Amino acid sequence: MNKNIKTMLWIAVVLLGAFAVAGIALNRGESINALWLIAAAVCVYAIAYRFYAAWIAAKVLVIDETRATPAERLDNGRDFVPTNKWVVFGHHFAAIAGPGPLIGPTLAAQFGYLPGTLWILIGAVLGGAVQDMVTLFFSTRRNGRSLGQMARDEIGVVGGSAALIGTFLIMIILIAVLGLVVVNAMKHSPWATSTVAATIPIAMLVGVYMRNIRPGRVLEASIIGVVLLLLSVGLGGWVDHHETLRSLFDHDGLPLAYGIILYGFAAAVLPVWLLLAPRDYLSTFMKLGTIMLLAIAIVILRPDMHMPAVTQFVDGTGPIFGGKLFPFVFITIACGAISGFHALIASGTTPKLLGNERDIRMIGYGGMLLESFVAIMAMIAATVLEPGVFFAINSPAGVVGKEAVDAIAKINSWGFAVTVEQMQQLASDMGESTLFSRTGGAPSLAVGMASIFGSAFGKELLALWYHFAIMFEAIFILTTLDAGTRVGRFMLQDLLGNFNKKLGETSYTPSVILTSSIVVAGWGYFLYIGVIDPNGGVNILWPLFGIANQMLAAIALCVATGILVKSGKLKYAWVTGMPLIWLVIITTSAAYEKIFSADVRVGFFAAANDMAAKLAAGTLPTDKVAVAPQLIFNQHLDAYLTMFFVVVLWVVILDMVRLCLRYLGGKPVLKLSEVPHEPSRLVENWVRD
Repeated sequence: MNKNIKTMLWIAVVLLGAFAVAGIALNRGESINALWLIAAAVCVYAIAYRFYAAWIAAKVLVIDETRATPAERLDNGRDFVPTNKWVVFGHHFAAIAGPGPLIGPTLAAQFGYLPGTLWILIGAVLGGAVQDMVTLFFSTRRNGRSLGQMARDEIGVVGGSAALIGTFLIMIILIAVLGLVVVNAMKHSPWATSTVAATIPIAMLVGVYMRNIRPGRVLEASIIGVVLLLLSVGLGGWVDHHETLRSLFDHDGLPLAYGIILYGFAAAVLPVWLLLAPRDYLSTFMKLGTIMLLAIAIVILRPDMHMPAVTQFVDGTGPIFGGKLFPFVFITIACGAISGFHALIASGTTPKLLGNERDIRMIGYGGMLLESFVAIMAMIAATVLEPGVFFAINSPAGVVGKEAVDAIAKINSWGFAVTVEQMQQLASDMGESTLFSRTGGAPSLAVGMASIFGSAFGKELLALWYHFAIMFEAIFILTTLDAGTRVGRFMLQDLLGNFNKKLGETSYTPSVILTSSIVVAGWGYFLYIGVIDPNGGVNILWPLFGIANQMLAAIALCVATGILVKSGKLKYAWVTGMPLIWLVIITTSAAYEKIFSADVRVGFFAAANDMAAKLAAGTLPTDKVAVAPQLIFNQHLDAYLTMFFVVVLWVVILDMVRLCLRYLGGKPVLKLSEVPHEPSRLVENWVRD
């Protein structure tokens, strides 16, 4: 294409993006069309990927496509396997795209659509995508080492040990929460359960096809896998309406939890090419297909966003969760803008599959931009609902009342119109008995998606679209759980390798079995407690999800900043240092609020003390008396874990600052642990192209 035409096209993209962002930010009083959010997102992502990401790859990281990656040099057929870049991209995106980009924006819509949307756009291009890309690069240059091990090798024993232990414990909690969300999505949903179950043998078939039957034939395997996946979705709907088969897949939470625990163990120990990579790759088609279909429906409908740009709940009085706009909008959005969990994947499974360094920009930076777009779609799906409906679904019964009439009166008093008849009709259309107080974000997101799909493709199928959305959420999140379990295994092997080198070998079978068992037992225990507790149990750990996730991101950026300084690239340290400073501010502020706030809806200790006082006074409802001691214990556990994570973060930060000052002062520091350059010998087109 002519250079002048290219220049004009990019100028047009810049102008359209600027106009769209300005329109979103400055609009007040009138509803805004959802197309403006899509236009703003597409333009911002295109500019960031084309210019900022390319500059980082060329100038800051200096990517070398002639250099052999650990997947090539250490190929062992189990964990290190050079893999086609599109399969790696599919695995990486499926692994990083969990509940955060779906649930976070939905809950953050409590503050209005504007704060969350701006943070999703700005945070992703300057923070999240940068973290994913640089972490993937540094891990690839270090034989695919985990984030915690890189911290120990590059920063020092103190900061590195804190990072190793802290990141592992955070990972256990995050996976447990992911598992609980999946169980709740599949519980008594035969469609979701049967479809998710079908993806496992389909993935194994695709893995065997690409490795043994028709090596390197990615297109053929993809077509087979996608066709079977679409058939499984259709058959899932048929199973849901078949009296006999429905009972086989209609389960309570506990059997589903056991199944997920067994699956997590299998995904951690089986060769990556057999189950994990092909399943995540195929799940990406489902994820992207649904998101693209949602985007097409939005373009067709051009729906208005009914939620105000900013609501009165920015003062911290919101019904869905307590806390003011700052810092809790950033903590709640989480993965849609920046996620520490991504750094664990980018230093876990992905660098062990990467066939060529030139794909780091597409997989690392591009994968995060795609997840951020998912977050924008979730924000739209939540805010096209009438605000009254949105709050009726997401507000806990303890806030608005258990009776429908009381809930409606409370929501109307906030200035959001909704009626009992309206909610009853909506529940009937979705095939549910009620939608009042269906908290957690997932049900309201499913209602929003179903409303958009129904309006675009047929309202008579609303119930079908609603259950399809529930199934989509289950598949979306499960791929994060399986990859997280395998990464947890790698992290524990890195940790144990400091005491016994044999246990640190990723392909040493006894170590694989031992570490996988420990990881699965860890998150499986919390999942079990959460499922059997009528009040959710480990659900009370959900506030930690956002804080811990952002702290992980800060640790990853801290390690990256230290490596850049040690590499003689101080002038580029702002690339990771700028988002690091912001994350430290918001995570420390949020942790302080959660520990010391006197508001029972914000502070962990305040909530525990309030419940203990009510229990002693005999004023607790009967249904809460039995579980009150467990809830009080969990609140205290939340508080102490938050304290521990804050200490870990600041130990890593201070050790990184110490390292940088010593290096800049000409004093000896740990040598860079980057492996020597070795030319790549891969010639297969399926890997290189």
